[in-house]
Amino acid sequence: MFVGLMLVRMATASADTNPELRSLAASCAACHGTNGYSQANSALPSLAHLPPADFIARMRAFREDGSLSSTVMAQIAKGYDDRQVEQLAKYFATQP
Repeated sequence: MFVGLMLVRMATASADTNPELRSLAASCAACHGTNGYSQANSALPSLAHLPPADFIARMRAFREDGSLSSTVMAQIAKGYDDRQVEQLAKYFATQP
């Protein structure tokens, strides 16, 4: 338990000190809520606690093969490179 708590704190601290990651995550907040917590009864999914592999797969589905469709997310996802998607995946997975 202690190790898991330390990993969450380390991931959160790295986002706090990484201006690029903070900016990327903030751009998601307009639709997906602060720190990835969507509003109750929202049609938009929460990103917080989403396993990194799921987040990455969804972003790829929006930007690469179109297997997930959305007029907004398809365009937004194309603006992120693989490194940024991986950073966001880790960030949202570790939200308290």
